[in-house]
Amino acid sequence: MTPSLEVSTTDGVVRGRRLGDLLAWRGIPYAAPPVGPLRLRAPQPVQPWTGTRDAIDFGNAAPQHRAGTALRPGKYQPTSEDCLTLNVLAPAAMASAPRPVMVFIHGGAFTIGTTALGLYRGDRLVRRGDVVFVSLNYRLGSLGYLDFSEFSTPDRIFESNLGLRDQVAALQWVHRNITAFGGDPDNITLFGESAGGTSVTTLMATPAARGLFARAIAESPAPGLVNDAQRATQWAREFVALLGADPSDATRALHAATPAELGKAGNRLSAKVLAETPGLHPFGPVVDGDLLPTQPGTAFATGTAHRVPLIIGTNAREGTLFPKVLDGLPTNAKRIDTMFELTDPDSRARVIAAYPGYPGPLAAVDLGGDLTFWKPSVEIADAHAAHAPTYSYRFDFTPRLMHWLGLGATHGFEMFAVFGYGNSPVGRALTGPGGRRGLRFVTERMQENWINFARNGVPTPSWPRYDPEHRRTLIFDKPTRVERDPGRERRLAWAGYRGYLDGNPAEREHRA
Repeated sequence: MTPSLEVSTTDGVVRGRRLGDLLAWRGIPYAAPPVGPLRLRAPQPVQPWTGTRDAIDFGNAAPQHRAGTALRPGKYQPTSEDCLTLNVLAPAAMASAPRPVMVFIHGGAFTIGTTALGLYRGDRLVRRGDVVFVSLNYRLGSLGYLDFSEFSTPDRIFESNLGLRDQVAALQWVHRNITAFGGDPDNITLFGESAGGTSVTTLMATPAARGLFARAIAESPAPGLVNDAQRATQWAREFVALLGADPSDATRALHAATPAELGKAGNRLSAKVLAETPGLHPFGPVVDGDLLPTQPGTAFATGTAHRVPLIIGTNAREGTLFPKVLDGLPTNAKRIDTMFELTDPDSRARVIAAYPGYPGPLAAVDLGGDLTFWKPSVEIADAHAAHAPTYSYRFDFTPRLMHWLGLGATHGFEMFAVFGYGNSPVGRALTGPGGRRGLRFVTERMQENWINFARNGVPTPSWPRYDPEHRRTLIFDKPTRVERDPGRERRLAWAGYRGYLDGNPAEREHRA
């Protein structure tokens, strides 16, 4: 069985195009455009269409900083609030049975990103794994990840967790329609990186997403980007003030502001939050007691997260990218000291002792990266392993140029292996001075594990299940190997640390 270029969905017929041995459908709406009266509202059903709708081009990116939409030098993906679309890529060859489905959620700190980026095309995964690949756009920044529900009126409702609701709506669309594209709705693997990885772990704790995916892969998630309701309410109020509106006029101002005005206020809010509470980020899912009833970490710890097989892991040097490109983590001594003062001062000496060379810059960026990505990922693996098959990894491979640049195996670099991007111009540039064969080797290992997992629910036999006693972790490097409890000293140093999510009294007093 194989789909034709014209596919009937529950909303109407879409026409894709052939890309050699693949079939592609792009820019398919999975929800109504969230514009006008639907701004800051939960996603609504698509208005069905008659005739055939072309699904040839990628849809608009969500409103964001232009840098997040750069496709190549001088070429940017258009942005619009009308951005709730997804893309499907499938083999053109016949198949005897429905294919496994891999649904990807892009990262970008919940503020930037688009499925149109070349890195996210998914063609190499589809060709190698004989799978159906889906990628989706969702609302970002203040339009997707601030909770303005306090400013609702009887005539103008604002809802919470809009980006997360978009992701649930996209998964529901996939579940309803993927059979028509040759995919198996009962064999869907959800995967994402960075904010996309955080989306994966959050969706695993979202009741509305139950049954919409059979397994999950979280690459470098940052569960600390899930905020509590009190903090989210305060940030929404601060955003309105930065927008130049009084609370009594907030509803009108939020409706009337242009995306550019919203973006400027969001940038100022981000800078303010980072300066006052290093390690926090105002844009992210919120525990609203409605769509998301509890912190994902709590859901995993209590066993209420969806009990699907999970791959979770991080990169060896997560923090090194941020001071150079995305300056948003506690990656220097000043920010780190402020963070400990506001959260858990008693743990400071114990933690920094696990980072030789502190307060030097290398030790500081490793501390900030571990706190944001590695520490909570280990905690989720520990908790989930008691309820469902869990597999832990660390990505260590580093081309020579990335060593020279001081990046190492930094945040996001594993995607070059997952998506087979080593032969792209960027991949060739990064591996030109050395490491091309190594990246090819690591790509083979990661893709075979991701595809095996998507197809069967287990990776390759050489990757043992994770458990809190042995903490066996697959290290993606040349050679790939299994290590027991990697980073043990740092893990023990962070044990018991009370962060912002624990509601430390010093931080509450500071915010007040």
